[in-house]
Amino acid sequence: MTTLTDEIKKEIEAEIKSLEETLTGNMMQDMDVRDKIHNLKMKLNGVRPADSFVECVGCGS
Repeated sequence: MTTLTDEIKKEIEAEIKSLEETLTGNMMQDMDVRDKIHNLKMKLNGVRPADSFVECVGCGS
């Protein structure tokens, strides 16, 4: 896993906050935004999909 710099962490956190502000409360409309938020949080926390022995290419975790 690659270690994120403080600057990159702040950028990810800002993007998450920005995306959270666009949520409408409608699950169907918010699905894509929530997926983006989830992927960013996984990247921020260094989480990768279960049973993954290599770094995730799709989300960058």
